[in-house]
Amino acid sequence: MRYRKHKYFVANRINLIQRSKIRELFERASKMENVISLGIGEPDFDTPQNIKDAAKRALDEGWTHYTPNAGVPELRNAISEYYADHHGIEIPVQNVLVTAGAYEATYLAFESLLEDGDEVIIPDPAFVCYAEDAKVAEAKAIRLPLREENDFQPDPDELLELITKKTRMIVLNYPNNPTGATLDEDIAKAIADIAQDYNIYILSDEPYEHFLYDGAKHIPMIKYAPDNTILANSFSKTFAMTGWRLGFTIAPEEIIRDMIKLHAYIIGNVASFVQIAGVAALREEASWKAVENMRKEYAKRRRLVLEKLKEVPYIKAFEPKGAFYVFANIRETGMKSEEFAEWLLDKAGVVVIPGTAFGPNGEGYIRISYATKQENLLEAISRMKKVLEGL
Repeated sequence: MRYRKHKYFVANRINLIQRSKIRELFERASKMENVISLGIGEPDFDTPQNIKDAAKRALDEGWTHYTPNAGVPELRNAISEYYADHHGIEIPVQNVLVTAGAYEATYLAFESLLEDGDEVIIPDPAFVCYAEDAKVAEAKAIRLPLREENDFQPDPDELLELITKKTRMIVLNYPNNPTGATLDEDIAKAIADIAQDYNIYILSDEPYEHFLYDGAKHIPMIKYAPDNTILANSFSKTFAMTGWRLGFTIAPEEIIRDMIKLHAYIIGNVASFVQIAGVAALREEASWKAVENMRKEYAKRRRLVLEKLKEVPYIKAFEPKGAFYVFANIRETGMKSEEFAEWLLDKAGVVVIPGTAFGPNGEGYIRISYATKQENLLEAISRMKKVLEGL
């Protein structure tokens, strides 16, 4: 008997979503030998032992059942305490929602606050999920250029020019992925004033807040515009917990109530024992010692990469003050960003991410991650130098 091949129909919203160029490069590199990746935005450190121990205890204690949709009270309280202790900001517990990473937090913000015809202002370059979240929400993404001469910070005057009657949200992500830029306080205050004056939401995605260098500071946007800000954060980068899928969002109580409705049908709740591990992450001294050790190691790697890149022809690196990325200008090679990334993988066996993966304004740049061992960084940059000297 012959069976006809079934034709599947997919919702249009799925066809709108573009596959991440980052993942495409990784899949190609995975089929090659002797490749060094400077691409992935993931800590190479293991989760601190005290956090893993807390998860094991939680399992033994029976934390294997449903929890309240918004998260276990212990974790929501610990998040509130964290902002009071570290930033001097009082966050009511009812303004906190525990999510499956910052990814879900940003998705909930887009889906809960935007609809067909709304406009959302997204920095360019910016992390890949914002533009795709806008498509799914049927909102229009308006690109706000970030320029190296402005240290990849938004220009408040340019932001004002983009605002229309349809503008509903502004996205910020500092410390920034992919540029490693941080946000100056005067710029943060100016954006907060604009949001308040025009009654616009700010989605502030802040998972790299603890990886800062050369005296850079981070102040959560909720300090400047508490009634307009939806803050997304994650345990993934801070505590090297990427696989745990634990994050949270902070927003005005009425917004959190509406986000919980959607969250309840998508996730239900984050795994119960993972939430208990999150309490240990925030409250135990061992966790914060591990975070500082990671930050110190990232600082060494950052300095190493910046110094070694000075010896590589045709490449000029922007000096980052946050996260664990270097955004480097490759225009002198005469190649486009994607072309350069493919060429470097073929000729040197080194993975970097083309700047255009983060938006059209990333053309002429590549993102280099230094979340890998120093010996890998040295070898990768040595290979880059060798092939570029042959151009």
